[in-house]
Amino acid sequence: MDQAESLLRRGLAELRLAKSERQIQQLLDFIRILRKWNRVYNLTAIQRPEDMVRLHLLDSLAVLPYLGGGRCLDVGTGAGLPGIPLALFAPAVQFVLLDSNAKKTRFVTQAAIELGLSNVRVEPARVEHYWPEEGFDRVICRAYAALPEIVARTRRLLRPGGKILALKGRLAEAELTPMEGAEIQPFRLDVPGVDGERHLVAITVRD
Repeated sequence: MDQAESLLRRGLAELRLAKSERQIQQLLDFIRILRKWNRVYNLTAIQRPEDMVRLHLLDSLAVLPYLGGGRCLDVGTGAGLPGIPLALFAPAVQFVLLDSNAKKTRFVTQAAIELGLSNVRVEPARVEHYWPEEGFDRVICRAYAALPEIVARTRRLLRPGGKILALKGRLAEAELTPMEGAEIQPFRLDVPGVDGERHLVAITVRD
């Protein structure tokens, strides 16, 4: 894990994220827990710790400047991405991590416990069946669906003034087609160690 730690430290510095030794250790612990569970539950196709640092941790944390405060819903969180890394660096934000896959929500629940994340709650449900009492300031999703589908499924979950944050790889021009009642803003993300294109699409939904 020495190479993974060095890569993580360099990546966090390139992202200009203030970090503590505890946060670095928690991120490394998250990889350790993920690799342990992955042997049995097949949570991610990515195996090498260095690749997990680049493609899971740094890729998730590149979103942090756009996160804001309040409440954040991570739709289709899978192995807790991007929700777990973001929760470690945004302790004032309350995160709900949503996924319909039982083995993945069991893992995310255990990881949040082991990492001491009091600002994370895990909900085992499909987004169309999820009806929370409170809305969210941000709804975030990573490799989840096409933008119109994301908006259709999640707009009801936003508080007034809230935004949908969709993480994407290469962004096709067709994805930026204007949607009625929604403002779309694409941002290019520079993720340390990741050669492929990464984008964040921020969507503000108007009533």
